[in-house]
Parts: sequence; C-alpha cells; structure tokens
Amino acid sequence: MAFAGGSFGAPAFAGEGIFGWLYSLDLQPRGKAEVEQRVDMTHRQAVGRYDWNQYRTEIEYGLSDDFQIGAYLNAFSIRAQDNYLSDEVCATTPCTAGFGVPGTASSGGAYRRSGIDGASLEAIWRISNPVTSPVGVGLYVEPTWGKLEDSLEFRLLLQSNFLDDRLVLAANALVEMEREKYDPANGIIRNSMADLLYGASYRFAPRWSAGFEGRLHTDHDGYRFEQHTQTANFIGPNVHYSAERWWLTAAWRHQVGGSCYGGGTADCSLGHVWDSHGRDQIMLKVGYLLN
Repeated sequence: MAFAGGSFGAPAFAGEGIFGWLYSLDLQPRGKAEVEQRVDMTHRQAVGRYDWNQYRTEIEYGLSDDFQIGAYLNAFSIRAQDNYLSDEVCATTPCTAGFGVPGTASSGGAYRRSGIDGASLEAIWRISNPVTSPVGVGLYVEPTWGKLEDSLEFRLLLQSNFLDDRLVLAANALVEMEREKYDPANGIIRNSMADLLYGASYRFAPRWSAGFEGRLHTDHDGYRFEQHTQTANFIGPNVHYSAERWWLTAAWRHQVGGSCYGGGTADCSLGHVWDSHGRDQIMLKVGYLLN
C-alpha cells in the first residue's frame, strides 16, 4: 500500500525489501523493474578469523501484479585463519571450519579467496495479497549455479499486515538442497536444510521501519534429509529506509545457540554451530526502481 506525504502506510513503493533475509509478498507490479544489491557478511567463529561475504546483484521484474521473476549475479570473498573446529577434532592438527575454506588451508596460515561465483534465478507467485486478505500466501523457487556450490531452494511465504499496513508480520518456511564443491580434495558434499525464518517490521515514521527477524536452522546430510546434523538459532534487529525511487535495509542476526548430532558433532563447540555459520551475520541491501 503506497503512502504520500506524511502518511504512514507501507510501503513507499511496491517491491521494497523491508527485511534482511525474509522475503515478503510486496512484489514488483506488472511491467515494473528494480535493481537490488545485497552484501551478506558472516563473521566470527569459535577462534581465529572467518569472514565469509556474499555479494548479489539482482534485477527483478513483474510479469504480472502477482508473479515476479529475478536474476542474480553472485560474487564472494573469504578471509580465514585458524578458525578451528571443536577441540576433539583439532587438538593436534589445525583444521578450518568455514564454508568455502578447503582442507588444504588447514596448516594454520591465512586463506583468502574472492571472485565471481555464479548466477541464480528466482520466481515468486503471490497466491493471496496481505493488503486485501488476512493472510498473504506465496510460493518461491530459486536455483543457483556456482563455483562453490549449486543449490535449489523453495519457500512458502506467509505475511499479515496490521495497523493500516504499518505493522508487517512475515514467515518463510524454507527447504534447500545443496551440492558443495569448493573442496576438490574432499569431493562433493551433499546437504539439505529446512529453516523457519520469521520477523516483524513496524513503520514508525513516514519513511522509516524497524523490527526484528530470526532463523531456526536445521541441516541434514544428503539431498533427502537423511541424517539431522545441526540445529541453530539466530535473532536480531532490522531497520529500513525508503525514498521516492530507492530504499535501504540493514539487518543483523546473532547466533544465540546451537547443537550438532551424529556425523556433524565436530562442527559444534562453545554451544554454537560453526561449519558455514558464524556468531554474527550482517545484511545490507539497497534497491532502485528502474521504471
């Protein structure tokens, strides 16, 4: 729902991203296009240094008012040093933990890598609109092809708006199959995950919103959820600003705890899950309406 002047209705224009990691049902209208830049930073593990940054440039286009497509160009950078796994694995031999860091980097020296990773496609179908229905429902699919990993992601999108659309509650139920291939010495790693993403955003001033979002993450061996290996919880704040033709969102989530099971027990220490996760994750997003 658009606003003008001092009105507090949300959002400033259709398609703006008020959350960091959650997808909402505010889509591009038919014939409208937007370019969006994301920087997703994962920081800090048990010890040492680990910085895993993803850079995604997307163009979104509304095929209809309820069906949006998009295409991403993905890039990355990694900086790691001595980011060991749990003591029982690395008591005598240093080993790295973070996603994107191969086993050949386990000598304890610094590891750096950056470059273009690959591309993703995206499609979102809005089945019901939260502006006109008590609960908005949508379906999302995203295949990714990359140097480090191939993946296929599905989401069920849920959203409800309250207080003349100033308050937005949203949730995404996510499943993803991953084919990690960044470590040739260890071969292909096949994973699957199921997540629940949830959050709220409140427009407290004509161009400003703020709220929180969380993630309940589970990881599994194999493409078909064969063995449960990890559970982790993340939560943190978000803030959003919208101008006439552009918007900016910043979000942070902190890992508040996690557990590992079966073959994944080496990925946990100090009550947290490491592997492809960190203590903190920061998202910066900016969007610009092209027409």
